[in-house]
Amino acid sequence: MCGAVPRYLSMGLILEEGLAFADLKRVLESVRTALDRAGVLLVTGDTKVVPRGAADRLFINTSGIGVVPDGVTIGATGAQVGDAVILSGNMADHGIAVLTQREGLRFESDVISDTAPLNGLVQAILAVCPQVHVLRDPTRGGVGTALNEIALQSGIGVVLEEAKLPVSPAVVGICDLLGFDPIYLANEGKLLCFVPAEQAEAVLAAMREHEFGRQACIIGRTVADHAGRVVMQTAIGGQRIVDMLAGEQLPRIC
Repeated sequence: MCGAVPRYLSMGLILEEGLAFADLKRVLESVRTALDRAGVLLVTGDTKVVPRGAADRLFINTSGIGVVPDGVTIGATGAQVGDAVILSGNMADHGIAVLTQREGLRFESDVISDTAPLNGLVQAILAVCPQVHVLRDPTRGGVGTALNEIALQSGIGVVLEEAKLPVSPAVVGICDLLGFDPIYLANEGKLLCFVPAEQAEAVLAAMREHEFGRQACIIGRTVADHAGRVVMQTAIGGQRIVDMLAGEQLPRIC
């Protein structure tokens, strides 16, 4: 989300005594698939085994190194009044997928995690708009919390349009049933992008040509009013404040 091209990754494994080798093999095969998709090399790591009960089967810790191209300056303080706010796809898929798996919930429509390498999508954005002001992956706390953090750090206001927020029908139904707001649920393969309004359509077109940006859409804009606040224009014509996530995120992701 700083515009870097990722190159190398380290990975540390903490294994609980008694973890099945078949489970470890499945996880490592998944890691290999993810590395290949991202075009990143795993260059170093470590493994520790802890007594039974001291870990939840398996903990994985990673750290990456990348190269930021010349002229690219992206950070949470860079949003400017008049920017368009773009979201790369549906909200809350990951949060609902984790919740349903952990709790053993079954619905007619299965929700699959959106986890994905976003480096290719970021490079596609930068190719048409090197002046990207902000990129952010809305993970813990979801889109609502990420937008509040950006508004506070950049000193601008954000206006969202509820009717344009992308959420799959399956996630809407599950959230309605369980009492969750999709705007606060975690995402793993999505990004928020703040760009000058005059370049928004070009950026949107480039994102939609990429496999991880097919459902990208403009969800709002930045304004000088209510600096540090996120306000939503509701589908019925009113307004409401989208505040930071209060309390503990459910499901807890990490």
